[in-house]
Amino acid sequence: MDQGPDTPWKITMLLADNAQAVGGKLYIMGGGWSLTGPAPSPSAIAIKFEVPWSKANRKLTIVLELLDSDGHPVLVQGPVEQQPLKIEAQVEVGRPPGILHGTPLDLPFALNLNPIPLKSGRYEWRCTVANEGASQTCAFTVREAPQTTPPA
Repeated sequence: MDQGPDTPWKITMLLADNAQAVGGKLYIMGGGWSLTGPAPSPSAIAIKFEVPWSKANRKLTIVLELLDSDGHPVLVQGPVEQQPLKIEAQVEVGRPPGILHGTPLDLPFALNLNPIPLKSGRYEWRCTVANEGASQTCAFTVREAPQTTPPA
C-alpha cells in the first residue's frame, strides 16, 4: 500500500447552494446541480481532495478559476478594473497518528460565493493543485431569461 511520488491525486467537486467543511467532513445543502439562472444567486463549491501520502505535511496551493465555454477566464469587476475570477488558498494536510503508511489523506474544502452575474451559457470551475499536475473541473449552464411578449 506504499504510495510513491507518482500516486495520482483524486479530486471530487460538487456545485451546491451552500457547503461547509467542518471536522474533516463536507456538509452540503442543495448539492449536485449543473443548471442555474437566469438570475444570479449565491452558490458554493464543495471539494474533496484525496491527498497522496507523499504530499502530506507540506504547504499546497489550491487554485479555483471560473472559465467560459471557450476556456477563457470569466472577468468580474475588481477594485479598479475587470479581472479573472480566480481564488487561491494555501492548505496543509498532516498525517494523523496511527494511520497506515501510504493511506491517502482526506481534505474537505468548501467555498461559498456571492451571486455572480453571468450571461447565459456554459461555464466550468477548474480546480488545480499548483505544481502538482492535479486538476478537476465541474461544469454548469446558466439559462437564458425567458422571452416576454408585450400584451397586445
